[in-house]
Parts: sequence; C-alpha cells; structure tokens
Amino acid sequence: MSEDEKTPAREVITEYAQAHFRYFRTTEGTVYAQRIGHPVARPIRSQGTTGSHRQELMVDLFNDGVGVFNGTSLKEALDLIEALALSKDVQPTHIRVAPGFDGATWLDLGRDDGQSVRIHPNGWDVRVPDPREVCWRRTQLTGELPMPVRDTDSKGIDLLLRLTNFATAETESLALAWLVGCLGPSVPVPAPFLTGPQGAGKSTAGRMLVRIIEGMTGDLRRAPRDEENLITAVAAGWVTALDNLSHLAPDLSDLMCCIVTGAESIKRALFSDGDVVRSRYRRPLLLTGIDVGVIRPDLAERLLPLRLERPTVRRTEAELWAEFEEALPVILGSLLDLTVKVRAAEAETPTDLRMADFAHLCAQLDAAMSFQTLNAYRTSLDDLNDDVIEGDLMAQTVLKHAATLDPGAEQRMTSSEWLYSLSGLYSGDDCRPLPKGWPTTGKVLSDRLKRLQPTLAARGVLIDWGRTREGRYVEMTRRPVPSELEQPPLL
Repeated sequence: MSEDEKTPAREVITEYAQAHFRYFRTTEGTVYAQRIGHPVARPIRSQGTTGSHRQELMVDLFNDGVGVFNGTSLKEALDLIEALALSKDVQPTHIRVAPGFDGATWLDLGRDDGQSVRIHPNGWDVRVPDPREVCWRRTQLTGELPMPVRDTDSKGIDLLLRLTNFATAETESLALAWLVGCLGPSVPVPAPFLTGPQGAGKSTAGRMLVRIIEGMTGDLRRAPRDEENLITAVAAGWVTALDNLSHLAPDLSDLMCCIVTGAESIKRALFSDGDVVRSRYRRPLLLTGIDVGVIRPDLAERLLPLRLERPTVRRTEAELWAEFEEALPVILGSLLDLTVKVRAAEAETPTDLRMADFAHLCAQLDAAMSFQTLNAYRTSLDDLNDDVIEGDLMAQTVLKHAATLDPGAEQRMTSSEWLYSLSGLYSGDDCRPLPKGWPTTGKVLSDRLKRLQPTLAARGVLIDWGRTREGRYVEMTRRPVPSELEQPPLL
C-alpha cells in the first residue's frame, strides 16, 4: 500500500475512540470521556500519568492490536474529539454522591467495575448505573468502599457508636443525621465541629465519620494556608475534614461558609491570557479541635458542635482500626438502611432555622427513629449563639442596652448616635478605653450589627434599618417574652 493510501494515524485513533468511548461536555465546558457502558468519566485534557483518558486510550489501542501511536497523533486526535464534543449534550459529573432518576440518589463505591449504591425511599441496592444517568468523576482522593451488608438490623450503628466517645445520646443522633445528610447531593449540611478535652478521641472519631463515606483511605488534614489550596482539596473529594483547629481567621471562616452552602471560584486558565476555569463546590465539611476562639455569627449558623468525652478504657490504634475496618461493611449497610427510613418518613420543615434542609432531615430522623435530633440541633445553635456573644464585646453591649428597654419598645437613632451611645455604655463611669476592633464610624457599626443581627434576634433583640426624610436610622426592638401558654411545644 502506498503512503498516499494509508489512513492517517489521527483518523484511526479518532474512529477507534468514538466507537469505544462516549464524549460529552459539562456546563463548565470541560470535555469528558466515558467508556461505553461504564459510569466513570475522565477529562480528556488530563495530563496525569495515572488513570488519564490519554493513558487508557493508548492501552486500549495497543491491547486491541490497533497499534502504538506517537504523541503528536494522539494530540491531534484528542483535539478533534474535543472540538466535536462541544456540540454534544451537556451532562454534569459527580464525586462520590449524585442525584438519579425518580428521586433516587447514588453512592459511588469507588470500585473498578463501577458498581454503586442506588438509594431510594423504597430501598437500596447495588448495581452499575446507566452512564447517561450518572457520570462519576474520580480523583486521587476517591477511595474504595466495601460492599455494604444487607439486613443489619441497625447493628452497624451500634458498632459505630461503641467505637466513638460522643458525650450524649443527642450528640450521637446529630452525628447520624450528618452522615445521612452526606448521602444527599442536594442537601446542605452544617459542618460538625468535634470538640472535647484532650484525649477524647476527636481525631479518631472524625476519621471514622469520614471513612464511612470516603473509604479507609480518607483522612483528616491540616487547614491549608491559603484559599486556593483549600478549594483545590474541596473540589477533589466529597467530605473535607480539617483537624486540630485552634484559630479561625476571618478569611477561612468566610470560605467555610461558602463550602457548606455552596459557591463558585474562578481563576485564570493555565497558559491562557483570557480564558478562565470555573469551579463550583458545595461539600460536607468536618472540623476537630478543642477550641477555635471567637466564632463569627455567619459560621456559627453553619456549625454542628459534637462534644466527646474521654474514654475510661484505652485501646491501641491497631486494635481500634482493625475492628473498625472489619465493621465498616456492616456500618455502611446500617447507614443505608437508616437513610432509606429517613427519606421515607414524613415531617414538617422548620421555618425558623437557617439550615432548613438539615432541620427537616433531623425532623425526619425523629419521625423514623423516635429520637430528639431536632431539639438537640436547636440546643446546639443556642450554645453557639452563646459562644458568639461571649466572644464579641459589641454584642454584649447591645444586649446590655436592650435590657434597659421595655418589652416591645422600639428605639431609633442614626448609626452615629448608636455608636456614641454604645461606646459610652461600654466605657461606663470609669471611662475605660474601647477595645481593639471597636467600630470607629457609624457605617462600621451598622455593618457590624448586620453581621450580628441573627445572633441578637435569637436573644430577643431585633435590629432593623430604615429611612425617613431626615436620613437613615437603625431601629432596636426588644421582643416581648411569650408566656408559657404562647410558647411552642418541644418537638
């Protein structure tokens, strides 16, 4: 055969690739390759040496006897495939947890054969999902989960709680609610903050909770030094766990709020002057530490404090983890059984809590298991409000001033007048100096009050803003305390 009659290598590769792989793009414009009949998808532009589409395509071409091709031919073929895929249907990719058809959700077991767990209010089963229903994206952080055990009769839940040192039954129910929430791709869940005295097993309990979802390779991490590194770690896995936190800087606190409820980051694409890369993320977050100091109000509404106590009997790490690894298939099976029961339960959605989806999940857990999870969640939020107030002198001063008002009374002043009044109240007759960080202008005070507004409202002090012909004002109202007959009953 003459050289002119030979089919160019790029055409051979393109024809083979389109016959064995399905190519599609995501809403961000990234093109993925998915082996026909298999749910795992890989970005075709990945330059990684392990598990990249370029690598699997080269191996398939060699094993099927098509040939061995140089890098130029592969690049030209993949460039053409990427261009053709831009006109294909748009489909999202998911890490670990994904929504499915008919109200079902999927849990990726991280297996090479693609077997995953389909969770439905009618039950759960293990199968290979339809590639057009679920596209799994895997990274180096995607560990393999064991095959879950069926019909455990809640034995796995008992094993898990026996291996951890949660202080109360209410704390245990909150931990279970968080685990159930992690299996829901559309439900934002607050970040558990495992706290307690030294030696309470906070890091161990955190690892156990993470490894139920991420497999035995899941682990805790130190808090990254900058926002970009944390976003990279969050985007590459499902549960992000930060260990031994002792201080939460304002930037890290704001970023954690975004991780819990969802946000998007944009950065310039590599080797490009005008193109950008979008990264959307909303992930379960877990924290451990003895004390993180002052907690900002917006983060407090997104935290779930779980207190642990020191165990009376110590065990070696080898014994503990050997027992956990052996029990993990039973624990996972019991968690799936519990998730099915919770999703099938009917309960009203509390309308007074910031994380309404998680509050509804707590109510469903109570309806399914006769727990007191929702009450425990409300109590934990009250405790966090106390922590915010104890760490904020401005909040303490506002509450001290509100205590002088009659119940139901309103007081209006400009922000500058409020600053003068609150500063004088704090200084007192002894004229003590104002603390570092105290507002210096009315505008700064107004912004500070906006951040404290939910915390103050939880203590019966309502802050509102308005305008008259004379100018803007800040209004403070002390909410009347309801009588015992008017107070809502505990759920």
